[in-house]
Amino acid sequence: MLKFDKKQVKFVSLAIAVFFMLGIVGLALSQSGKSYAASANSSSNIGVVNYQVLVSQHPDMAKAQETMQAEVESARKDFETKSATMNDKEKQDFYAQVQQRLSLKQQELIAPVYSKVDDAIKAVANAKGLAVVMDKSNVVFGGQDITDEVGKKLNAK
Repeated sequence: MLKFDKKQVKFVSLAIAVFFMLGIVGLALSQSGKSYAASANSSSNIGVVNYQVLVSQHPDMAKAQETMQAEVESARKDFETKSATMNDKEKQDFYAQVQQRLSLKQQELIAPVYSKVDDAIKAVANAKGLAVVMDKSNVVFGGQDITDEVGKKLNAK
């Protein structure tokens, strides 16, 4: 049977915080690399966007990240307080519950940002008569890059 001392509880708490912060940062940066999509093909009815850049630069994302950081800190303190009197099995179960709660909170905070980005992409695509819009990371060649226009639309709201 495993025993958790105060150092291990602090490590687990830190691991929770790092896990979710890396998740948020990873989400924002995972596909922000360069793509080979050409932006010069203005006659194409296929648009391309750098979706992760649009999400990470959305005005509401900073607030979502701040809220998530506060939630992670609260969960860490909650875990430290409540797990102090728990046996190893209870600590593991509680840790899993905390992770699940934080994951749901992260989805709750970021879903509206995705929705707003999707709406802006649709609006720009409709205005330009684009039939399809794909993420740049999935395009090897071609397509009309509308990332900047979508970003301007998001920041204008």
